[in-house]
Amino acid sequence: MGIQRCPVESVSWEHDQVSSGFSLPSTRGRLLVAAPPLSDPNFDRSVVFMLDHNEGGALGLVINQPSGDLDIEIDAWAHLIEPRIMFRGGPVDPQALIGLGLVPSITPDGQVIESVECVEPVDLDEDPSTMETMPTKVRIFHGYAGWGPQQLDGELEMGAWIVLPALTSDVFTNQPDGLWRTVLSRQRGEVSWLADCPADASLN
Repeated sequence: MGIQRCPVESVSWEHDQVSSGFSLPSTRGRLLVAAPPLSDPNFDRSVVFMLDHNEGGALGLVINQPSGDLDIEIDAWAHLIEPRIMFRGGPVDPQALIGLGLVPSITPDGQVIESVECVEPVDLDEDPSTMETMPTKVRIFHGYAGWGPQQLDGELEMGAWIVLPALTSDVFTNQPDGLWRTVLSRQRGEVSWLADCPADASLN
């Protein structure tokens, strides 16, 4: 498949210049849910988990587009990957391989917490058994979604995306094909109505 492992920390955005302003709150750690209809086929009805968003740009992973069986050698991580499939993380650098793990945090009294704040990139070249805290779940993505300075801000202002709180169960869902509707339908008010919007808006 020609895929290369790519720690998220090594992913960068290529810009001519970096904006000095950052007009909207960061979406890091939240979901971007594509508002219907989104004309870009790469993101139609997509759900993106945001890894970073600042004045230099934004980066996230589409979490509801499975792309096929996991056909790469990552034996050390195999027991943490369920289902054994790969996900299309976005249209940017599709040969880049990115791991996303649920790394529990431990409170001083020994309580184990597995909240969405514990979801973070993992280095697939590392042996998980040597990590200070081993992930309990891992998902593998090829490619990612990336935006330049203020590009995502502009899309948000145009209403292309709905920013919503993320759950751990969203990132590691076993039903990715239905995630877009699931996330919208659990919201309050008019946002939940979008879950029943037909794929072809002309039928609405």
